[in-house]
Amino acid sequence: MKTSLRLTIALAGTILATSAARADITVGFVTALSGPGASIGIPYAKGMAAAYEYVATVNGEKVRLIQLDDTSDPSTAARNARKLVEEEKVDILIGTAQAPAAIAMMAVSAELKVPMISVAPVVVPPTNDRWGIAVPQLPSLMFKAVTDRMNKDGVKSLAFIGFSDAWGDLVYSGAKAAEDRSEVKLVANERYARTDTSVTGQVLKIVAARPDAVFNGGSATQGALPLLALAERGYKGKIYGTPALLNADFIRVGGKAAEGILVSAGPVIVAEQLPDTHFSKKLSLAFRASYLKVNGAETTDGFSAYSFDAWLIFTEAAKRAMAKAKPGTPEFRTALKDEIFATKELAGVHAIYNFKPDSAYGVDERSLVLVRLTNGTWKYEP
Repeated sequence: MKTSLRLTIALAGTILATSAARADITVGFVTALSGPGASIGIPYAKGMAAAYEYVATVNGEKVRLIQLDDTSDPSTAARNARKLVEEEKVDILIGTAQAPAAIAMMAVSAELKVPMISVAPVVVPPTNDRWGIAVPQLPSLMFKAVTDRMNKDGVKSLAFIGFSDAWGDLVYSGAKAAEDRSEVKLVANERYARTDTSVTGQVLKIVAARPDAVFNGGSATQGALPLLALAERGYKGKIYGTPALLNADFIRVGGKAAEGILVSAGPVIVAEQLPDTHFSKKLSLAFRASYLKVNGAETTDGFSAYSFDAWLIFTEAAKRAMAKAKPGTPEFRTALKDEIFATKELAGVHAIYNFKPDSAYGVDERSLVLVRLTNGTWKYEP
């Protein structure tokens, strides 16, 4: 899927906006449409298309949306962000598919004083001049939800396997925190690159450690590698994971080896299985309807929903910011940033969002449920 600076999102044959139809607010969206992160990046793009279908105006004004492909490369993501700000004069950045690339975009956002909403989990250094937030659940929350279940399952020893990058470090930090709380003993910390095609060596070490359970800290297609290798070695213990595995390609590649894995997940994944009183249910069903309309297929992942929630946060903040300044100006960017951080009790499909200037994250334990992969489908486990 190819994009250029003058081409706005076109998915499932539906063009969301054209470069000739300038709107009051311009949004720059970067995702991975090619490269190893595409199995996540394309769902993010489809989720953004659904979000634009759901709401395309702010205070009656059309929003201009520009999408670029970062090819799963952090350097390209940073260049795209800079180009969007300096040449297209975007009022806000949203992106991208992988944590290292999102961190690179965040640096540009802070330098150029343009607000950013990350759809990937990132670590934002403490600062008095914060310009970015992250939509996903904190990795520590993702892990804690699973750890609580591990305790009920009687898991005492745990092996970790994840990526050798920022995302791997984020997830492992959750495992280490659980060990520090004496909830579990870590007996292995194995890593692999996103481009690796085999994790046999790492899995041999895990099997030798004889853990009660394995925590899969990978994501999407590459997250299936440890499960395939564990199955080949006849591992019969419990396996857990994070929302990063909620992806159709993970299920396809993992096949029978992925069956039975228990992961924490945003409630949107099992919207139809939730009680009618759950904050996510009605909005999640509306998201699914918009997704089906523009993409011609039903959503089967959790990533597209992060784009949807990012758009909700942006549009709600923009309504208030437009009363303070005119889009396209530095004053509007500052007002938009301030209003994003002033978000209170905003219900999305993944979480209820509350942001404040001293934190890039704005979700709590309401943002997660537990789901198990059963016969290729995620099943809600209250």
